[in-house]
Amino acid sequence: MSSKVPTVRQTNWVSIIPHLLIMGAIIFIWYLINPEKAFLYGAMTYLLISFSLRNLIPKDHRNGIKKNNAENFEEAILDFEKSYTFFKKYEWIDKYRFITLLSSSKMSYREMALANIGFCYSQIGNGIKSKEYYQRTLAEFPESGLAKSALKMINSMEQNAPQHGV
Repeated sequence: MSSKVPTVRQTNWVSIIPHLLIMGAIIFIWYLINPEKAFLYGAMTYLLISFSLRNLIPKDHRNGIKKNNAENFEEAILDFEKSYTFFKKYEWIDKYRFITLLSSSKMSYREMALANIGFCYSQIGNGIKSKEYYQRTLAEFPESGLAKSALKMINSMEQNAPQHGV
């Protein structure tokens, strides 16, 4: 079943190289232990580690995505704020997420959290807070295409809004 809420996922294909190296190292370790089943055990170990890292460390972010997809935007905002706070405190985990989380995402969790908060505010009708969060996203991540696009849309809506009392 597909979500009614749009989700953007950008992949940094270069980060797949360290993933392959890590998987190769795990397979090599299994080769030293059990040469006949090294590939199977190595691949299974890599998947287990990868799944665990992506589900345990960014759990607040994942909860926010689930609530966002269920259109429970107020609660999603709280989870994205927790995610932002965690990854701000441990910036190195986010910066090196292609190794620490085995994540190939182009966007950092902090950038995603801020943009998602902006999106959630737009969905509950708070355009001012939405714009503030997209501006904050752009201030921290000047190359954020998502924040740039959202701000262009908000600004065009503001410019084209009917003028009352004129």
